[in-house]
Amino acid sequence: MPISIIVLFLYVISTNLKRNIQDIAITFFGIFYIVIFLMYISVIREDLKNGAFLIWYVFFTAWGTDIFAYIVGKWIGKHHFTQISPNKTIEGCIGGVFGAILLTTIYTATCQFIFHIEFNYLIMGIICFVLSLLSQIGDLAASSIKRYTGIKDFSNLIPGHGGMLDRIDSIIFIAPFAYFLFMLI
Repeated sequence: MPISIIVLFLYVISTNLKRNIQDIAITFFGIFYIVIFLMYISVIREDLKNGAFLIWYVFFTAWGTDIFAYIVGKWIGKHHFTQISPNKTIEGCIGGVFGAILLTTIYTATCQFIFHIEFNYLIMGIICFVLSLLSQIGDLAASSIKRYTGIKDFSNLIPGHGGMLDRIDSIIFIAPFAYFLFMLI
């Protein structure tokens, strides 16, 4: 990280102040956010007991939240709640939480009956509930970054879906929280 700061300040100096401290702060935040938060994916997998199974809770919670929030929001969503992402509805958010809990409950049963790894259903449900809410906050955080910079998607790698960062923004956001919640069990 210190090298990143030096490089960013050298960039400001080399452009004769055409860039400012705000540009450095935003760029550093992007580096910090992606690198540090994403690091927790490997930390969960490698450092925690049954980490290879626990890591899937992060993915299933983020994906389940996104998928079910979209489906429920399109189907019965009527109450829009933020200008950051104007198509998001309260009904979609609630559907996302319940969908993620359903998906992770199925995964918990799979871990138990196929892989013979016991995870407490109630505890994993609570963790999933918290992570699902945080996943939606992460999605809104990414949307606010895109709104601030005036872009729709982080890239156009996947037509209609944006780039890789658009696909994993919720995963990145909840990974450190998942690690600390898993440490409690």
